[in-house]
Amino acid sequence: MTDTKRLFDAVRAVKGSPLTQADVDRINAALAPSARTGLRDAEPFYATIRKGLFAGSISTAQFDGIQKKLAAMGDAGWPIAWAAYGLATSYWETNKQMQPVREGYYLGEQAGERHRKTLRYYPWYGRGDVQLTWDYNYRWADKALGLNGQLVANPDLALDPAISARIMVQGMAEGAFTGKKLADYLPAAGSASIEQFTQARRIINGTDKAAEVAKVAATFQSALAAGGWA
Repeated sequence: MTDTKRLFDAVRAVKGSPLTQADVDRINAALAPSARTGLRDAEPFYATIRKGLFAGSISTAQFDGIQKKLAAMGDAGWPIAWAAYGLATSYWETNKQMQPVREGYYLGEQAGERHRKTLRYYPWYGRGDVQLTWDYNYRWADKALGLNGQLVANPDLALDPAISARIMVQGMAEGAFTGKKLADYLPAAGSASIEQFTQARRIINGTDKAAEVAKVAATFQSALAAGGWA
């Protein structure tokens, strides 16, 4: 007798009547393996990136940003190569901050705002781990995340770390940023090669700094493997 049959028999006995199809469906759903992925052990993951990418120290803000992205990627069931490239993209696009940023943030607050006001797509300028620009992209993200108009009404919500992480995950998976998506370049299981990571830059920004981002992704991939990402 299988464990599953024993479980059904036990539930039937407790209920005191035959199981309905709805009962069976609920039990099967509870028994189904979760599509969620995640780290089994965070310590070796953080030890690897702390040494290889963050010069020996990860700030509280960086840690929080990484955690938000790990959660969003885990909820989406991302395989290891996708997760590595997502983290590498945030690392590169935010200059290692691992937190969503405004376009032109490096100019400082006042100079940055003056610069942003010159942009033809203001106030829909870049925000996030991956810079979301233009009104139609904000509308896409609002709909994709089920925000019911909140992001369109307040574009600064794209600077919320959890929302930014979800925008990045959704956009990279769907190909919303350039028309190219993760599945076009990276494996759905197992590790990616440096060449595959290099080509994956087309998901975000053509071939700009593709080799550099690929090296970062390879380090994140090693760290995720050390942490048992599955």
